[in-house]
Amino acid sequence: MDRWETGPAYERYMGRWSRLVAARFTPWLTAWLARSDGLRWLDAGCGTGALSATVAERCRPRALLGVDLSEPFVRTAREQVPDGRFAVADAAALPVPDGAYDVAVSGLTLNFLADPAAGAAELARAVRPGDGLVAAYVWDYAEHPGFLRRFWDAVATVDPAGAVAFDEGRRFPLCRPERLHSLWTEAGLTEVATAPIDVPTVFTDFEDLWNPFVAGQGPAPGYVTSLTPGERDHLRTAYAESLPLAPDGSLSLTARAWAVHGRRPER
Repeated sequence: MDRWETGPAYERYMGRWSRLVAARFTPWLTAWLARSDGLRWLDAGCGTGALSATVAERCRPRALLGVDLSEPFVRTAREQVPDGRFAVADAAALPVPDGAYDVAVSGLTLNFLADPAAGAAELARAVRPGDGLVAAYVWDYAEHPGFLRRFWDAVATVDPAGAVAFDEGRRFPLCRPERLHSLWTEAGLTEVATAPIDVPTVFTDFEDLWNPFVAGQGPAPGYVTSLTPGERDHLRTAYAESLPLAPDGSLSLTARAWAVHGRRPER
């Protein structure tokens, strides 16, 4: 049900918000670097290039490699970051030499890996020992009342079994600061720290929110497209009625991501 096949559709669904997170994540991370320009960056699970684009614009990297398993997403990333280098590859089996990068990052990807610990270990392996920096961020699906949490709460009212099976808050217990901290320390990283990153998610009207869900890119949209037309209409109504729409029909919410970073120690 987790489909990653169309870059533009994913951009409309999540890319516009992940870019806001990337814009706040990058300065939080670079504050831990002696310098942020002229470094070698690796973006594991780069998706459509939201984080890679931010790094390219703000950090002036000497080299930038993004990898993702979705070839359509990699194609979109190449279009958005022409100065970067991108490859179709597994974030849990990175095609890079040991210690080849100064900074390794991953945005909104770790929870989708079959083995997040392997992904964290690969990120750690990819950076140079001593001061290589490893960082990532993931959405808070479970506790923060953003548009995804409200979506799955609406699902629970019309399809309790579907909510139990597919709710991202249930599926991804990794997406909590204490779990991220443990994942990083278990990967052998030091100076580990976590932080919340909140971004506004403003929709012009309910259709602006709902239409990306029917494009099928990602877990929640994949669930929506699995429904019959009648089930979909029932969910759409329940979701709309649960939201604090303004008198003009617009909707202003906040999404939260949890970020983590750490350093690869000397051998």
